[in-house]
Amino acid sequence: MSKVQKVILAYSGGLDTSIILKWLIETYDCQVVAYAADLGQAEELGGIEAKALATGAVKARIEDLKEEFVRDFVFPAFRANAIYEGQYLLGTSIARPIIAKHQIRIAEEEGADAVSHGATGKGNDQVRFELTYMALNPTIKVIAPWREWNLRSRNALIEFAKKRGIPIPVTREKPYSSDRNLLHISYEGGMLEDPWLEPDPSMFTLTVAPEMAPDAPETVEIHFEKGNPVSINGERLSPASLLSRLNLLGGRHGIGRTDLVENRFVGMKSRGVYETPGGTILRTAHQAVESITMDREVMCLRDSLIPQYSRLIYNGFWFSPEMRVLQDMIDRTQEMVWGTARIKLFKGSCSVTGRKSDRSLYQPSFATFEEDDVYRQDDATGFIRLHGLRLQIDSLVRKEMEKID
Repeated sequence: MSKVQKVILAYSGGLDTSIILKWLIETYDCQVVAYAADLGQAEELGGIEAKALATGAVKARIEDLKEEFVRDFVFPAFRANAIYEGQYLLGTSIARPIIAKHQIRIAEEEGADAVSHGATGKGNDQVRFELTYMALNPTIKVIAPWREWNLRSRNALIEFAKKRGIPIPVTREKPYSSDRNLLHISYEGGMLEDPWLEPDPSMFTLTVAPEMAPDAPETVEIHFEKGNPVSINGERLSPASLLSRLNLLGGRHGIGRTDLVENRFVGMKSRGVYETPGGTILRTAHQAVESITMDREVMCLRDSLIPQYSRLIYNGFWFSPEMRVLQDMIDRTQEMVWGTARIKLFKGSCSVTGRKSDRSLYQPSFATFEEDDVYRQDDATGFIRLHGLRLQIDSLVRKEMEKID
């Protein structure tokens, strides 16, 4: 083991990082500063400072990053309509870069020579953390305990914790792990490793079961400026407050549950269950406003980049040169995305019932099926002939070839 003086550990207080804190001290004979970023974990952060100090940390630092998280990470991704493999709204993926970013900052403030995280050697998070470390401080030492120690299972970790008196929130009876922030909560592992097994209904935290949601729909209006949501039902809110409000609205109506088997960056498939109530509403509303304010060809170009943009987030390249270029382009497409979407929430679904904007490209005088004086219908004849010319030529050639054959 190379000599390490002080480590900044990305600390959640859960099973893995509680054990890692003690393991770092025992293995490297070093000081450990436990760092927890408050991204909206709610009660999960309760008592975390005392727990870290009791486990051996020389210091525990907890910082409220909710506004920065939503403003500088979630909203940029939603301006791009980012979604991974058609279902996953990237709630865990988008949280890792901001945690790692501030880990590096705190390492500089604390004079630490190493950083550490609790991601396993099979998962995506190890990549997301470490690519961010490399992008922001390429010389800092990175300790990844799951790739070093001989604790190879959750049960082994539980035994390690029991022997050292470390309290943990996971038991053999309820072994799945979860990750929560303002955008979502995820569940994986344990019983969920069987992709045929239906999730336990008691597992869900942010949403009621759709069939148990209110029998009457609820309507919400979300206003956007430059592609960012700024108000709900006319009330302007900060980014974190706005997303929190949408989470409550969506959760009440059972919106945002997703159960999928996704392709991890490291090569294997993994089953994850997610709750993203506010994000699901937000994406639907954003697309509704875009539909009347974004030019057709600009939208086509932007939409073609969504899979690549989403993969960059999922794979951990938030601070890469290509992401900077993509984000600049995405943000240019949002300059005219101002307007309001009206969304109906009802038993697990959110549907658009209206959209309006003073910058709308939708012009009733052109689109109407009634009589108008701005569109000459006979112009369509030449338009169709020109676009059909290559099809006519292709057909003629094929028919001639069939005669020869």
